Amino acid sequence: MTSNRLSPEAPFDRGLQARHRRRWAGRGMAGARFLYDAAAAELAERLSLVQRRFAVGLEMNGYDGSLARAVGGQVDFLIRSEREGDWLDGTPLAVVADEELLPFANGSLDLVLSCLSLHLTNDTPGVLAQIQRALRPDGLFLTALLGGDSLQELRTCLITAEAELTGGASPRVPPFVELRDAGALLQRTGFALPVIDQDRQTVRYDTMFGLMADLRAMGMANSLTARSRRPLGRRVFLRAAEIYAERFSDRDGRIRATFDIVYLSGWKPHESQQKPLRPGSAQVSLADVLTDRSGGRG
Repeated sequence: MTSNRLSPEAPFDRGLQARHRRRWAGRGMAGARFLYDAAAAELAERLSLVQRRFAVGLEMNGYDGSLARAVGGQVDFLIRSEREGDWLDGTPLAVVADEELLPFANGSLDLVLSCLSLHLTNDTPGVLAQIQRALRPDGLFLTALLGGDSLQELRTCLITAEAELTGGASPRVPPFVELRDAGALLQRTGFALPVIDQDRQTVRYDTMFGLMADLRAMGMANSLTARSRRPLGRRVFLRAAEIYAERFSDRDGRIRATFDIVYLSGWKPHESQQKPLRPGSAQVSLADVLTDRSGGRG
């Protein structure tokens, strides 16, 4: 089941996103999978640090299933869900489902993983709330999504060039979640013990056009509902590439592209989990902590 909702409140054209993802599937992820591979490897490493086996897990929109394969030894039954069945060939436990309309029963999962897809949802808080409900008590949610200043160089250059040559600008690069907002989102949707951090990947290209080719190959071409339907024109792209080279290039002439990967983890609340102490209930005084070993104050 796939959501194709389009409204003034919906930032993304989900039907167009699906076509982009199917195109990437048809190309076998081409040579542009480096970002996904980096995030998937980090998620697998973080999960390996959790000293626990999970009975039933879900990998949401994991593209070719490489994350599922990497964590499979820690999960007894791992389900893969995808909006497009093109990515699910040969997967024994698979469900074609939109992550905005999850078909899983409340309290049916012990683990949910998502790699580089939630930043393209129209209702991210709603998705997290559904994940939280689908988890059993003490179940774990672990995800990576683009955030922060991702692609800020490309956004700046496209807007500047279009405004300069046409007198106006249409959105070409989506906004991404800020780190502080991501943490608040986990808490608002009922997750306990949230952990939030960010890893910056700086990728270099010969020109802006190499970056744009990789974004298209990744299925990340512009799917904003508010995008202009008129072709932008060669002059604007050439001017944007000039601005990119002027403002964001290294000494060797190659340009930089920023990808901020935000990692989030949270647990379904359970009575066994560590809880913060009540104010005033601490058994050690601040004065004791600030006293140095010689008996004097530090």
